[in-house]
Amino acid sequence: MDDAVAIQRAYYARTAAEYDAMHLAPDERDEHFLALSVLAGLMGFYECRSVLDVGAGTGRTVRWFKNAGLGLEVLGVEPVAELRTQGHEKGLAPAELIEGDATRLAFPDGAFDVVCSFGVLHHVPHPEMAVREMLRVARRMVFISDSNNFGQGSRPMRAVKQLANAIGLWPLLDYVKTRGRGYSITEGDGLAYSYSLFTNYPLIRSTCSTVHLFNTMDSDSVNPYRGAPHVAIAGVKPGAGERQEAR
Repeated sequence: MDDAVAIQRAYYARTAAEYDAMHLAPDERDEHFLALSVLAGLMGFYECRSVLDVGAGTGRTVRWFKNAGLGLEVLGVEPVAELRTQGHEKGLAPAELIEGDATRLAFPDGAFDVVCSFGVLHHVPHPEMAVREMLRVARRMVFISDSNNFGQGSRPMRAVKQLANAIGLWPLLDYVKTRGRGYSITEGDGLAYSYSLFTNYPLIRSTCSTVHLFNTMDSDSVNPYRGAPHVAIAGVKPGAGERQEAR
């Protein structure tokens, strides 16, 4: 395990008991709960019956789907034992929230109708590895809710970041900004990378026949890339729009 991963997991182990209070809106009105509501609608539209939540933390998504009464097969994977323990203490069975790494999912191809993640990829040093694994394991759809660093900050700051990204200088600027570490550390979010879900859009687009994209926090631009600090993407695989036969 490299230093960055060890630092992040140590942060979660230390804050596990307060994790939900620190990261989840008590009234279920934050960007991830909005994304969850949209995902539930998409799963009904595409007739999905099973879902894997990657980087499940204390099992918020698993509990949400169980409480929604949709009759789904739901499983969460989380690498930090202390977070899993919190999820089990909140009522999830050990078989519903298990150990797992987003970049090496221990499931066969197409094992779940939907594979999703919420606020995970900006903590992953190589998010494309996690996205590839999610696409591999998903039978019908991948759904990702995460940050868009190019839509964060003032208009002038966003313009600078977007220009740097367009001419290929963003990695250099980020390297300078983080003093060569590539990540920042805050008490509220632990170790995090400056990440945009749009970076992985081409990979999702190349595998999926349909891609739904929307902002989950207010945007001051009609273009989510330019003005939305947080977005969600649903990539639907070929054939997923066809009705499933009873299993």
